[in-house]
Amino acid sequence: MVVYAAQGDAARSMALLWQGTSADLPKPGPKQGLDLAGVVTAAIEVADAEGMAALSMRAVGQRLGRTAMALYTYVPNKNELLDLMYDRVLTELPTEYDLTAGWRAAITAWAEDTWDFYLRHPWVLQVSQARPVLGPGEFTVMETMLRLLFATGLDTETVRRLAGALAQYVRGAAQPGAESRQSLAVTGVSEDDWWYARSAQLGTVAPDFRERFPLLGKLDQTPPPDDQGDQPYLEWEARKSFEVGLAVLLDGVAARRVQAGL
Repeated sequence: MVVYAAQGDAARSMALLWQGTSADLPKPGPKQGLDLAGVVTAAIEVADAEGMAALSMRAVGQRLGRTAMALYTYVPNKNELLDLMYDRVLTELPTEYDLTAGWRAAITAWAEDTWDFYLRHPWVLQVSQARPVLGPGEFTVMETMLRLLFATGLDTETVRRLAGALAQYVRGAAQPGAESRQSLAVTGVSEDDWWYARSAQLGTVAPDFRERFPLLGKLDQTPPPDDQGDQPYLEWEARKSFEVGLAVLLDGVAARRVQAGL
């Protein structure tokens, strides 16, 4: 499920994002203890608990003990609400990183914090990057990342492209881990049960599997993990892939610095 943000009225949405209100939005009646911030908070809670598919003005209203109609005093519709949710939840991410240990340690810490953020709020991964909301939260995340990348000393054009690569790498790497956490609730089948049921059939339907796919068979010779703990296997695998991939990506940054004489 891909959701496109920034689909509401441009002037109204940008006013809500940057000023918290809109001059042309009518506000009839008393607030009765409810405000825009509370509506956005409730919407984030709905998405965190039940997923993006469950998000509706009615669901948010129920969480607040209000009708859906009562919410329209504060936010015009679900489009604007999504923009506000997305931009607000990004403010959870840290904005300060210690560079005294060097750019690599700081970028690694940023990437790990962002990974954890995506697993806390998996619905964020469903919001398409093709239409940014252009809110202060979104720009703050970008500013933080750029501060760390410019610490590498690389030129502006390289930093620009590296920022896109790094942001998309962390986002893509987190996706399998986030989906692994959601799979039981969505399908009703545990990860272990699903894998055992399916993989057990391979020996029957493809008895020559190892001969047909020898390199996959080679990967299967990897020793079982000894640090998986209570993590679902796919989440553990996603985390390990994230760590190794990030290290290789930063090795490339280090090599580019050498090429640049830094």
